[in-house]
Amino acid sequence: MSVVERWNGRFFEDFEVGDIYRNPLGRTITDVDNVWFTLLTMNTNQNHFNVEYAKRSPFGKLVVNSGFTIALVLGQSVPDVSQNAFANLSMDIRLPHPVFVGDTIYTESLVKSKRGSSSRPYAGIVSVLTRGLNQDGKVCVEFERNVFVYKKDAPHVAAHFPEAETPIEEAGR
Repeated sequence: MSVVERWNGRFFEDFEVGDIYRNPLGRTITDVDNVWFTLLTMNTNQNHFNVEYAKRSPFGKLVVNSGFTIALVLGQSVPDVSQNAFANLSMDIRLPHPVFVGDTIYTESLVKSKRGSSSRPYAGIVSVLTRGLNQDGKVCVEFERNVFVYKKDAPHVAAHFPEAETPIEEAGR
C-alpha cells in the first residue's frame, strides 16, 4: 500500500508566465454571507444590511460588502496561486461591477511574471492578475498581487504530517 499525495498547490518552479488557472468551484453568495461579514467587520454602511435604505441607492437593492467579495476571490485562488506562499507583498484592487446576493462568483488567475529572490534563496516572487467573475461573466473584482512563494526544496515546506503510532492499514483490520 502507498500513500497517494493530494494536490498541494504550486511551488515557485511550477509557475509559468502566461499560464491561466481557472478555479472550478463557483460560490453563490447568500444574504447571510453578506450580513455576517458586514457585521463581523463592523461596516456600518447600510447598503449592505438595510433593504429599505438600499432601495434608494443607484442599485435599488442590497450590495454585497466588497470586502467579502475580495476575500472570497482571494480564497478561491489559494489552491492555484498561494497555497505555498508565505506572504502577500502587495495587492492592487479594482471593483468594476457590483455583486449582489444570489450572484455566483468564479475565479481565474493569469501569471504575469516571476523572479527568484536574492534575499530568500528558498523562494521567489510571483505576480498574478486574479479576477472574480459573476455567473454572467462580468468582472466584479480584479487584483494584481505579488506573492512570495516557496520553492519545492524549501525546508519550510518539508513533510509535516505526523506519523501514526499504528499504521492505518493495521488499524483497519
